[in-house]
Amino acid sequence: MLSIKNLSVHYGGIHALRGISLDVPAGKIVTLVGANGAGKSTTLNSIMGLVKAGGGSVCWNGEEILGSPTKAIVESGIVLVPEGRRIFPNLTVDENLSLGAYARTNKDEVEADRERVFGLFPRLKERHKQKAGTFSGGEQQMLAVGRALMSKPKVLMMDEPSLGLAPLFVGMIFDIIRQINAAGVTVLLVEQNAKAALEVADTGYVMETGTIIFSGNGKDLLVDDRVRKAYLGEA
Repeated sequence: MLSIKNLSVHYGGIHALRGISLDVPAGKIVTLVGANGAGKSTTLNSIMGLVKAGGGSVCWNGEEILGSPTKAIVESGIVLVPEGRRIFPNLTVDENLSLGAYARTNKDEVEADRERVFGLFPRLKERHKQKAGTFSGGEQQMLAVGRALMSKPKVLMMDEPSLGLAPLFVGMIFDIIRQINAAGVTVLLVEQNAKAALEVADTGYVMETGTIIFSGNGKDLLVDDRVRKAYLGEA
């Protein structure tokens, strides 16, 4: 269980997170939806220790991790697929995947997980010796997810995985999210594509200007008039 309580973040004079609280139960898909600037990415970056929080608590299996080094957070089982993919363009697929497993020591398990990644993304296996910078946006997103899986996460956090992708790849990414979750990995998903995110989510949180304004079952939020009008473009 990942539990965030009263988390606050300031960027200079900007109050980016205003004491938000949310729970990510083990084995579930939880999504944060909202407009640009709502604080979704800041939430993920705060959990990872990439942004310094001004207050609050982030507990992982009952232990406080707020303020811990990012490396320690990754090694504890929480991993982020960042917005914009952030793959290493001058390295091959194999080299990118190996970097995802940098903290692991059992080579046999690492290679077994590499084959699992190739099972999810056959295109990566076909091009495993190719430099990542030559890939399309969708292929780079596959690689970013695969690299994160190589660290053997218990919680996989994904920041705008469908951003800038062609519709074919968008559908593929959400199918992969379901498969990853079905394999036992908890998912915390940030998405501007509110409809697709809420369709896969067990629980959804709607954010606005640094606060959570309402939450509920993902499918219930899909038919909530407030969500439909504000985030799904429906009258």
